[in-house]
Amino acid sequence: MCCGFAECDGTIRFASAINLSTPMANNSIEVSETEGVRYLHFSLEWIQGAMRIQRPNALELAYTREMMAGLLLRAAPWPKNALLIGLGAGSLAKFIYHKLPQTQITVVEIDPQVEIVARLNFKLPCDPKRLRVIIGDGAQYMLAEGKTFDTILVDGFDKNGRAGVLDTLPFYQACRARLTENGLLAVNLLGRSRGFQASKERIASAFEGRSLVFPSCDSGNTIAFATAGEPVNVTLDELIARAKFFHKETGLNLLSTISRFNSTEILLQDRLVI
Repeated sequence: MCCGFAECDGTIRFASAINLSTPMANNSIEVSETEGVRYLHFSLEWIQGAMRIQRPNALELAYTREMMAGLLLRAAPWPKNALLIGLGAGSLAKFIYHKLPQTQITVVEIDPQVEIVARLNFKLPCDPKRLRVIIGDGAQYMLAEGKTFDTILVDGFDKNGRAGVLDTLPFYQACRARLTENGLLAVNLLGRSRGFQASKERIASAFEGRSLVFPSCDSGNTIAFATAGEPVNVTLDELIARAKFFHKETGLNLLSTISRFNSTEILLQDRLVI
């Protein structure tokens, strides 16, 4: 059984000589619950995470499901390891931990309060051998030399919905440097925000054009994917087959994501290429 938060020794405090601002620390955190869903808030305006009480390891919010769409773009078994910038309610960390048992997980979270809330209120597992939580600035972690990852998932915002230094060209360049040959970056962007186009261009610049943006979810969140190594070249039939496989194996339904491709220019001759 999982140990309680006070007993868990899997947390690492990260220090760096790099001097960057830390705009997402010291948030005022609130937890609410309605109709069987528990929510994490940094402000009343923004939902930072959600968990359905009866299905604590499922991905409740649509954008979190789409952040896992890299599973459609690479052949299984993938990924061997994952880096998450931003913990929130721990939804992505929990899903990967429970549904992708071959994957080692590292999470970098700037605010220690968020980890406490995730463990006490959102059933974040305590297993330091597979799920390592680092308390520190995600940008500092990326800029420091270190291991590479098959997937890097960036989902970090402050109480005003701002990503700060996590949405800069140097940060995206650092992400590129920390990906393996078959690595993928996935970034949660606010597709309806005024800065969306600039964010999209910064990612494309860092990866020399090898990026794409999925159609927006109903919430307005838009997920961008990028790679610098092995090309992504997947047929529509392969996308559908992989989506059906993961739906059966994990409960993750990405078929609705694929269905939205037809209204965009993502597919070229029934292929998705990055």
